[in-house]
Amino acid sequence: MYMHIPKSNIKPLWPDSSSGTQRLVVLGGAESGIGAAILAKQKGYEVFLSDGKSLKPNYKAELESLQIDFEENGHTEAKILSADVVVKSPGIPEKNELVQKIRTQQIPIISEIELAYWYKGEAKIIAITGSNGKSTTTSLIHHICEGAGFNCALVGNIGYSFAKQVAEDPKEWYIVEVSSFQLDDIVHFRPHIALLLNITEDHLDRYDYKMDNYIYSKFRIRENQTEEDYFIYCEDDAIITEHLKIITLNTNTLTFSMKHEIKKGSYIKGGNMILKIQEERVSMSIYDFALKGKHNLYNSMAAGIAASIAGIRKEKIRECVGNFQGLGHRNEFVASVRGVEFINDSKATNVNSTWFALESYDRPVVLILGGQDKGNDYSILDELVKKRVKAIVCLGKDNSKIVKHFKNIVPAIRETSDMATCVKTCFRMSTKGDVVLLSPACASFDLFNNFQERGQAFRDAVREL
Repeated sequence: MYMHIPKSNIKPLWPDSSSGTQRLVVLGGAESGIGAAILAKQKGYEVFLSDGKSLKPNYKAELESLQIDFEENGHTEAKILSADVVVKSPGIPEKNELVQKIRTQQIPIISEIELAYWYKGEAKIIAITGSNGKSTTTSLIHHICEGAGFNCALVGNIGYSFAKQVAEDPKEWYIVEVSSFQLDDIVHFRPHIALLLNITEDHLDRYDYKMDNYIYSKFRIRENQTEEDYFIYCEDDAIITEHLKIITLNTNTLTFSMKHEIKKGSYIKGGNMILKIQEERVSMSIYDFALKGKHNLYNSMAAGIAASIAGIRKEKIRECVGNFQGLGHRNEFVASVRGVEFINDSKATNVNSTWFALESYDRPVVLILGGQDKGNDYSILDELVKKRVKAIVCLGKDNSKIVKHFKNIVPAIRETSDMATCVKTCFRMSTKGDVVLLSPACASFDLFNNFQERGQAFRDAVREL
């Protein structure tokens, strides 16, 4: 039923074994790869890092200062295939030719979060995954924990290497944003509190275009949990609830919902967010929350449950939910130019994220779509686009799929291939009171290195108007 990714029987703490120094190869030299190399070197492995592209100067400097062997702009297969264990970058797909050769040699492959987990000591992990909202929820949980005085760090898919944090500045709590790609290569990784926010179509190009494969990957966040741990999920998500019918949970479960009252977890009622974790019922006015929009109510409920389980008092949760500042590149106001509002939602790399962004506006929208398509089904947007979008401006190398889908739905579609032209086109098509919304529904990798670079390019182009 599912895409087969072999699960290794590798045991943690290899350098402490009687077999001597173990050779660890890191495949990929971005943030997670550099962190893995640093931690592995500290723990006594013989480390080699290999990247098919050039490394950033600051990363090279870090490796050189620690005398970690590395290569860039290509792979030396003999060096890689001599590994005892490989830490693979989450950006490298399973079907990669070199990965397949490593599998053929039966060399264990793990993710950076797995390596970090081996050496976290007694620290506890709150791990968050989902197709949408995980960065916001992870940041909000960290904000609450930090506000409560926890010795904690924000790590993982959100940008800072979990392994590097463990190596250089260990904490008692790690708030970890986890992607499906990172979960694909876990073995022992076990969060004390695991959150599964939602599951919608995303990254299907990495999962043989089979939704079941993607669902299975997301659910791996709870596979190592025990009765001492907690699993939090959205009861309104039909995909999650259907999958729960065919698996067994060996953990404490809590849920959140906007549709009905919850026995243990959180729900919305009469303008209030209700938290019911133990016997006590705590109420918080949603009008005091810093984050607005239906999707952020779900994020706030999930964060509130996690914080309560971690032992944070309701007064502190209420205070921190009220003063939390949103993330950059996520429904971020950039500027108002002659009455036209420009919003940067570059982090919307899938169709459902764009749906949530569109839902937040009741004014006419000029929508920027496009980038690297991941097997998107744009029909999810049709109803909202008909109601709220006056024009679509495509930004990408290949916009044909978007144009074909929306040509009979919106009054006007334009194609562009660079951000400056795109923003100028949007401005020309706008009138006072409109919103220009960058919410691409696609990955950024056709024109940019990441969504942050795309968002910054948007900011810069708007300020040049």
